[in-house]
Amino acid sequence: MRHSIRTWPARTAAAAAGFGLVLAAAAGPPVQARPDKPDVPTTVMTRNIYVGADIQRPLRATTGKTGLDALVALGNANTETRAIVDGTNFPRRSKLLAAEIAAAGPDLVGLQEVALWRSGPLELPPPLGTTPLGTTNAQRVDLDYLQLLLQDLRRQGTPYQAVVVQNRMDLETPSFLGDPRLGTLSQGRDIRLTVRDVILLRASSRLRVLAKGGAQFDAQLRVDVAGTTLDIVRGYGWVDVAHGSGTAFRLVNTHLEAASSSVALQQAQELVVETTRQDRSTVIVCDCNSDPLDNSTRPPDPTPHSAAYRLLTGLGGFTDMWLEWRPAGQGLTFGLGERVNDPAPRDWTIRIDMILARPGPGHQLAVVAGEVTGADPTAKDPLTGLWPSDHAGVVLTITGARG
Repeated sequence: MRHSIRTWPARTAAAAAGFGLVLAAAAGPPVQARPDKPDVPTTVMTRNIYVGADIQRPLRATTGKTGLDALVALGNANTETRAIVDGTNFPRRSKLLAAEIAAAGPDLVGLQEVALWRSGPLELPPPLGTTPLGTTNAQRVDLDYLQLLLQDLRRQGTPYQAVVVQNRMDLETPSFLGDPRLGTLSQGRDIRLTVRDVILLRASSRLRVLAKGGAQFDAQLRVDVAGTTLDIVRGYGWVDVAHGSGTAFRLVNTHLEAASSSVALQQAQELVVETTRQDRSTVIVCDCNSDPLDNSTRPPDPTPHSAAYRLLTGLGGFTDMWLEWRPAGQGLTFGLGERVNDPAPRDWTIRIDMILARPGPGHQLAVVAGEVTGADPTAKDPLTGLWPSDHAGVVLTITGARG
């Protein structure tokens, strides 16, 4: 079946009222529109590669507990979580992801949940020890997802380089079995998780990098872990690129907050104000954690799950590019279980992985090809039964992004 290709004009005027005024002030004087250069296709991908376990488990384990009871619950939950990470076997999943990315061949890939798992000697907080909870000093590398994936991409014969690497959440807490108060503690160590967002550039791409950067969001989710307040840090990275001697367009990669729609909405507002340029086209690739079809709330949070998406595609002036190519129902990207060994076939139920675009002045963007990757049963590893990730990937080829 042939699918029509639609284009859309620049929509910066849609960001009206105070929100739009902030954007205009940040961008400076209006840029004189120029005629479009000949279209050059650019293929972009968003891919959450999955940290390997449900990292909310330790938080749930300590809910309603205080003092040493909370610490014991935390330590035991961390041990279980880290065991699940071993079971979801990123060294094996990395090979699946590398084959998937190599087959799609995107120029640029925005990766989320690029974990760095480290460990060190067990350090307990007072009164059992002297190290404050949350101290990040473990250095032994157990799993470096970025290093493994880049290595596997080279082995696929499609090397990529990491042009933007942004550290996000960096948490370290004790992990053990048993109860130190009863003398039954075993398997004690500290577990450290650093989560990164990464932008990859295919080594053979004709795109050249002109500038890059990134920042943490001011809006962060704060959680209480055994009496210590920790931030779940998120942010964005961006890169300005151009084809040959052409001028730049910007690719932004982000991962909005999953546990609070109110925080995700604030982060989306920051994203638009801080990353968009009115003199060039901007493409956002993200795990947006905001399903446009889900208007439900999670009390006591009053903000609908769809709010961040509505902001980005409303006042933000961005277009949901997948909908320029296929219906929403063909773009579902999330729904697997924690251990990512769900039997095939598997129905994907949610669409939260997005490629959004806002054209520069006088430009039109067209989607000329696209696919969802890693969602078909053939993507599973025949040896372990693992899927590549708990998310699927989205790949789109667009034209007209040159500034």
